[in-house]
Amino acid sequence: QVQLVESGGGLVQPGGSLKLSCAASGINFSIWPMDWYRQVPGKQRELVAGITNDDKTNYADAVKGRFTISRDGAKNAVHLQMNSLKPEDTAVYYCKAIRGFTAYWGQGTQVTVSS
Repeated sequence: QVQLVESGGGLVQPGGSLKLSCAASGINFSIWPMDWYRQVPGKQRELVAGITNDDKTNYADAVKGRFTISRDGAKNAVHLQMNSLKPEDTAVYYCKAIRGFTAYWGQGTQVTVSS
């Protein structure tokens, strides 16, 4: 049974930082590319950042220079370090494991950026 469990969300002031984590089980983590997405009510889920199984990364323009995605093979986890947070970063953040036509999603973690 595949499980992706996100953690690390919360309330932070503008300019602050948060680190999200996603723990994966039930898959051979080392061969799965991983993505972080986010979604706000009434809008489509959007890709925030992705990392391949050989650590190549890509980012949405809105987060370049502020967010960093990384993976920890020893802990079967993918992280999203978020710095210089803005109110428009407020969303539910989801991690996704994708390989070919197969994808698994976590349940999401809420990030709220507000003063």
